Amino acid sequence: MALILANDGIDLKARDALEALGHTVDVTKYEGEALLSRLAEVDAVVIRSATTLGAEQIAAGAKGNLKLIVRAGVGIDNIDVETALEHNISVRNTPEASSNAVAEVAFAHMLALCHNLYAANVTMRQGKWLKKEYEGTELLGKTLGLIGFGRIARNLGQKAVAFGMDVIFTRRTEAPVEGYRQTTFDEVIETADFISLHTPSVGQPVLGKAEFDRMKDGVFIINTARGDLIDDDALLDALASGKVAGAALDVFRKEPLTDERLWSHPKISLTPHLGAATKEAQARIGDVIVDIIKETF
Repeated sequence: MALILANDGIDLKARDALEALGHTVDVTKYEGEALLSRLAEVDAVVIRSATTLGAEQIAAGAKGNLKLIVRAGVGIDNIDVETALEHNISVRNTPEASSNAVAEVAFAHMLALCHNLYAANVTMRQGKWLKKEYEGTELLGKTLGLIGFGRIARNLGQKAVAFGMDVIFTRRTEAPVEGYRQTTFDEVIETADFISLHTPSVGQPVLGKAEFDRMKDGVFIINTARGDLIDDDALLDALASGKVAGAALDVFRKEPLTDERLWSHPKISLTPHLGAATKEAQARIGDVIVDIIKETF
């Protein structure tokens, strides 16, 4: 039976299911040298976004019995996949399990931005009645531009269409998708009223000064994907100029968030990486992890 390290935690039912199969599950949070030592002892490791497994960590695991890495989530860009494969360590993730949850958070942020709900909730608690100051705009008839078009983006697109929005998207594949219009990155940047990011990290910002300058005045930006997809300085400048009317951020370059410019900004709606943080999503993720462990051991 396998020794499994769930370094960022695991759904309790999934843990019980794995232990019922005879596996041992360690839910201790290891960091630094302690993580390197523990990786050399385990057969599998399950992580979320809080743990990064680079070449050093994977090499440490390869010295022992590490055979499987599972990312409990959509992306695998916090794992050095190339190094893992070189050591014959399988890398898996759970992309379908949390797609709806993340899409709901993105859509909730869109509503919060266009109706000023995020700001009004705060000022109402301060005893302020700012009805005139918080005149909003409606989603109906607006264009949502999706940069990237995986499971989360498709799910978000469905919700947007139900609210009467037009949905355009850009991605690498040329396969058509019914109900939405595939277009170029340039058109998304230049014509969308709302722009939502749905790509893995690419080593540099997808949205920087040049991209913000080309956007429609009063555009809204939503990021539930990866914190480094946006140049924070350029975003703040665009908010100050009015080019960007508001931004919604669930992910950040450094987590927990420490940049006061972001968390104190009146035009930014913030959540602490809540994308997949629902009971339903975590249960589905746990079920997928159990299936993957069954397949491997």
